[in-house]
Amino acid sequence: MQCVTAFINKQALIDNIKVIKAKVPNSKIIAVVKANAYGHGLIAVADALKERVDAYAVSRISEAMELRRHGIEKQPIVLLEGFYNDEDLAYISKFNLFTAVHDEEQVEAIERVKLAKPIHAWLKIDVGMHRLGSHDKAEIFRLKERLEKSPNVIKPIGLISHLSVADTPSHVEYNKEQIEFFNDIAKEFDGDKCLANSAGICRWPESHTQWVRPGIIMYGISPFDDEDAKSLGLKPVMTLKSRILATHKIKKGDKVGYGAYYVADKDTTIGIVATGYGDGYPRSAPNGTPVLVNGRIVPTAGHVCMDMLFVDLGENATDKVGDEVVLWGDGLPVEKIASLCNTIPYELTCHIMPRVNVEFS
Repeated sequence: MQCVTAFINKQALIDNIKVIKAKVPNSKIIAVVKANAYGHGLIAVADALKERVDAYAVSRISEAMELRRHGIEKQPIVLLEGFYNDEDLAYISKFNLFTAVHDEEQVEAIERVKLAKPIHAWLKIDVGMHRLGSHDKAEIFRLKERLEKSPNVIKPIGLISHLSVADTPSHVEYNKEQIEFFNDIAKEFDGDKCLANSAGICRWPESHTQWVRPGIIMYGISPFDDEDAKSLGLKPVMTLKSRILATHKIKKGDKVGYGAYYVADKDTTIGIVATGYGDGYPRSAPNGTPVLVNGRIVPTAGHVCMDMLFVDLGENATDKVGDEVVLWGDGLPVEKIASLCNTIPYELTCHIMPRVNVEFS
């Protein structure tokens, strides 16, 4: 039997896109499918959305090339990190990719390279993340002018940036500052604009421009700590499941697992689940992290191992070897698991390992 399976619900993905479109009726949708579609399967997700979104976004040119090789031919593909060398520009030109341009070195590369046809460029500016792009208005407009003069660039050029605290309710004023800065710069751009990420789509209508970039919300996961996916109208796309491998009766005071991390406070039944950090389940999951066994919540007990984890099934448990265990997804939000592990759900879904079976429905 397959020990661990990530079930990917394509209909939930499609339903989430409908919810997103209702939030941004005047914007085009760029589906963010970087990092193997946040662990959900790059090609399967892109194919399911082919007739439902206007473009795709990735981080690396290798991801873009994989999409083109697998039949994503019509929609634009946006390189959010831009490019790394002159050779990349040749591929961007040949395969009709859109690229972010975030510094002078990239502009210089565009100016000097010989291309068969010009490229689509979106100038990436820094509105407050301090990651990529310039926050200096004079520099922004200098780079804009140089791109507009280059025969290697299709005009008009676009403008793109990223909100850094749209998912943090306490930073109301900083969000407003970032949106205002972007809109102020945008007045000087005739090309398309893109600012809103998942959190911006849900909470900051002022950030909605011609294009928006849903990422985590496409996969039915909330970007917020204070609001769950269900309240946003979203459905989980990934449900990670495994099965019980063995059960053992233990006595009060018995020590379980590496480092005796769990000590039984009563006589109980321990279940061994066939999954571990070698599959992508977080090693940092503390005692008491919930899993679903036969429809009921039971707590983890002991350190997560590479291939297995322990759960406390209870003294009178009737669960047996082969019974299904839901680790996160339908009925058990991945956000809850991530919070207990002091991380974010993005990391958990992205860390699904290659040996995990993936099934699409």
